[in-house]
Amino acid sequence: MGMLLKNRVIRTILFSVFFLQIGIWVRNYSILLYVIEKTNENPIAVSLISVAEFAPIFLFSFIGGTFADRWKPKKTMIWCDLLSAASIFVVLLTLLFGSWKVIFFATLVSSILSQFSQPSGMKLFKIHVPEEMVQLGMSMYQTLFAVFMILGPILGTYVYQQFGINAAIGIMGVAFVLSAVILLLLPPDEEVEKKEEKPSIWLEMKEGFSYVLTRRSLTLLGACFAVAGLALGLTQPLTVFLVTEQLGLPKEQLQWLMAAFGTGMILGGGLTIGIAGKVKPQLLLSLGMGASAVGFMIMGVSEQFWLTLSAEFLSGLFMPCVHIGINTLILQNTESAFIGRVNGILNPLFMGAMVLTMSISGWLKDTLSLVVMFEAAALLFALGILTMLPLIKQKAVPVAKIEKA
Repeated sequence: MGMLLKNRVIRTILFSVFFLQIGIWVRNYSILLYVIEKTNENPIAVSLISVAEFAPIFLFSFIGGTFADRWKPKKTMIWCDLLSAASIFVVLLTLLFGSWKVIFFATLVSSILSQFSQPSGMKLFKIHVPEEMVQLGMSMYQTLFAVFMILGPILGTYVYQQFGINAAIGIMGVAFVLSAVILLLLPPDEEVEKKEEKPSIWLEMKEGFSYVLTRRSLTLLGACFAVAGLALGLTQPLTVFLVTEQLGLPKEQLQWLMAAFGTGMILGGGLTIGIAGKVKPQLLLSLGMGASAVGFMIMGVSEQFWLTLSAEFLSGLFMPCVHIGINTLILQNTESAFIGRVNGILNPLFMGAMVLTMSISGWLKDTLSLVVMFEAAALLFALGILTMLPLIKQKAVPVAKIEKA
C-alpha cells in the first residue's frame, strides 16, 4: 500500500477523482431537486435529466475512446475538466439572466466530456503503473467511487437545500477546476513519433472493433459485460417492489436497502484492496458475479426484511470485485494504444444490455412475477461466470510491458 501511494500517477488520479466526484454528485442531486421544484414533479422533465446523463455513454463512449487513443492522456483530461468548468459557469450566468431550462446543458456537456476523460485515465494507469500494482490501484479507485455512492446524495442534497442552485453550480465549477489543477502534477505526456500520414478516425474505429473481435479474452469479457447488464436491468427498476409487494412495507423503507448495498460496497472495496495482489482478476470477477447471483436469488424469495437487507449487503460487499476485476482484465489484455477504444466498446455494451432489459422489466414483471425476475437475474449472473471459465484457466500474460513510474 505504501509503495502504491508513492506512485505519482495513482496518487494524483485519486486526488483528482475526489474533486470530480464532489462536482458530479452535487450536480446530479442539485439539478434533480431543482428541476423537481421548478416543474412541480413533472416526470418527463425529471426523466430528461437521466437522458442527459446516460445518452452520451451510447453516443460518445466509443468516439471519446477513439480520440483518447489519438490524443495525449494528461492533456485530454485537463482540457475536459476545464471545459466542464467553463460550461458550468456559462450555465450559472444564463440562470442569473435567462431561462432555468439551460440547467440540462450542464449535465449533458459534463457527461459528454467524461467519455473522453475516463478512457484517458485508464490509459495513464496502463502506461505508468507497474503491472503488479494495477489491480490494487483499481481497488482504491473503485473504493473511492463506493464511498461517494453513500456520501454523494447526502452532499448534493445538503448543498442545494442550504445554499440553493446558484451556489451548487458554483461548487461544481470550482470542483472541476481543482481537478484540472491537480492533474498538472501528472508526469508529462510522452511525445509520439509523428507519422507522415495519420490514419483517419473511421479507420481507427474499425481497428478498435477488429482488435476486440480478434482477442478471445476481450470477447469473453464483452459477453460477461452484456450478461451482467441484462441481469441488472431486469431488477434495478423493480427493487422498490421488493419492499412494497414482497415484504409488505412502505416504499420509504427502500432507503435502508440502498444503504445496506452502499455500505457493503465500501467495506467490500476495503477488503478487495487487501486481497487484490493475491487473487487473479478473473477469479475476482467470478467471485463478484457468484455473490451477486446468490444475493439476487435470496432477494427474489425472501419475505423477511432482515434477510432481504442481508442479501443487498452481500451483493454490495462483492460488487467491487466485479468492477475491479473487469477494469484490471481490460488493462492486462489491451495494448496502451487501444485502451480508449476497448473501453469505448465494452462500456456501451454493458449499458445497452441494461437499458434493454430495464425498458421491458415492468412488462415482464406483470406477465411473469417479481420472484421470476430476480431468479432470472441470478441465473444470468451464473451464466456470466460460465463465460469467464476459459479466462480462469489461462495464465495472465500481459500484452505489453508496463512502464514503471
